[in-house]
Amino acid sequence: MEQMKQELENRIAIYALISRLMLVEVDETFLKQIESDADLLALFPNYKSWDKRKELSMAELTTEHYNVDFTNLFLMHLVPYESFYRRDDQMIESGGDNPVLELYNELDFRVELDKARIISADHIGVELEFMYMLCMALQKAVEADDMEGICELLQVQRAFLKDHLLEWTPLFLINAKRESRTPLYHDGAELTLEFLLSDFEYVTTQLETHCQDAAIQSSEDVVN
Repeated sequence: MEQMKQELENRIAIYALISRLMLVEVDETFLKQIESDADLLALFPNYKSWDKRKELSMAELTTEHYNVDFTNLFLMHLVPYESFYRRDDQMIESGGDNPVLELYNELDFRVELDKARIISADHIGVELEFMYMLCMALQKAVEADDMEGICELLQVQRAFLKDHLLEWTPLFLINAKRESRTPLYHDGAELTLEFLLSDFEYVTTQLETHCQDAAIQSSEDVVN
């Protein structure tokens, strides 16, 4: 369980990082967080070696490059919403019929659409933030040695990754990586995709190791 605690801290840190990167424009506080942590910076190899980081101030990089790239990727040229990829008519489901919204409500996860400047709760940044919230809840269950709670949360996490995030984000992230104009978002898209795939395998392994008596299939009924 001690190993799970350390791994959980890493998962929380990564979900916090990528959800923030995908949800709103970066600022100097966010960039300094990456640059002050060698482990985080290593996750952005092209960004780390980018010559413009040495030539321009952080403020100039933010306004002239990063925020322009964010607008290009998330507001103009690509569509970062699950329903666009899952519906036959490619419409964004912004109403109460969105299946992720029902799940959010069941688990008391509230989305402030206006604050985040998004039009639907199935935005990639929000879905990643939901996984962050689930990891925080799992951390509390681990600290309380609540095996029933641990298994239930692992089941929900696996189902959400399988039935939602991994159903559509690979295509979006591959396109984002290709369309990105800065190493920050190029590396961020690649990191997010690789992490989601590995995290699904990790959660599946944890369920098999610690929750053999719990049926993984039953978790999918919670999400569907």
